[in-house]
Amino acid sequence: MNSFIWEGDNEKLLSNSAIQKATEGQGLALTFLDPPFNQGKDYSHHDDDLPEPVYWEWMTRVCRGLRTVTAEGGAIYFMQREKNTEAVLRCLRETGWTLQNLIIWKKKTSAVPGVHRYGKAYQVIAFATKGERPRVFHRLRIDPPRSPDHKFDRENGVFLTDIWDDIRELTSGYFAGDEPLRDASGQRFHKQQSPVSLLTRIILSSSNSGDWVCDPFAGTGTTNVVAAQSHRSSIGMELDPENVRAIRERLKQLRYADDVDKLFKDYSCTSGIEKIWGSTVNGHGTIKPATAQTGFVFEKADSVLRKYGKQATPTASAKRRTRRYDGVVAA
Repeated sequence: MNSFIWEGDNEKLLSNSAIQKATEGQGLALTFLDPPFNQGKDYSHHDDDLPEPVYWEWMTRVCRGLRTVTAEGGAIYFMQREKNTEAVLRCLRETGWTLQNLIIWKKKTSAVPGVHRYGKAYQVIAFATKGERPRVFHRLRIDPPRSPDHKFDRENGVFLTDIWDDIRELTSGYFAGDEPLRDASGQRFHKQQSPVSLLTRIILSSSNSGDWVCDPFAGTGTTNVVAAQSHRSSIGMELDPENVRAIRERLKQLRYADDVDKLFKDYSCTSGIEKIWGSTVNGHGTIKPATAQTGFVFEKADSVLRKYGKQATPTASAKRRTRRYDGVVAA
């Protein structure tokens, strides 16, 4: 397996031939798109308070660029706030993607209602494909706890639906557990870190062993961590050098919290799960650390562009999205 972490602006990398050459012409089988939500969070290298038209023009360019480098039938999972559902669907439709499902990821934490509306207890994940039908779609079965209104346990679990209510988000409170990366003071390093269990489900559903998986907003590298353990190649793109350093540290030694082996039992009712997973799993401790298994390569965007072809310059829109610090543009 091959795994890359590319440090730099994903628009520059998507507008180049880098992905096609890195994947040796295979293209991407799957992308997890989890961008900043434009809700005013304090990011070091991104303005998270863009005018709405500017933000969605940016998302449109990213979706279009991803579709160009995706194999026919390849999938994208676009995660967003529930209030942006209409904009997400429009963005995918206008860039040529075909919607397959609008997944509701129901949160496990309590939601406080507004003055005039109910509390918001979910995020949307739009599952779409390049073409009418997915190239890969594994019908996963899960075995959730028996509900009080069911008399008997299920013998073979149930098929996964478009309501995901069994994956806990990484909150700031007690239930965040050991999975979130933390700084020296014990605070969460990244406030939007995605759970390993969420990426495990997405990767198992829409890719095969040996496929290429992409995360253009890699953050803390969860997609790459899961892809490596499930025998997929991956490309992560991340603008913030501090996040890249965190990914590098995370990949030095596989933490128990990042080990997908313990999730195998959740899908054991699925026919052919060993092949989908990429190998037979014999219990915790059998998976090697990700770096030893896949050999992650960390490269800066300019180096990638020189290596794989033309060197692109930042677009005017990309420059507008970048903040200045002490007179220096962070890019």
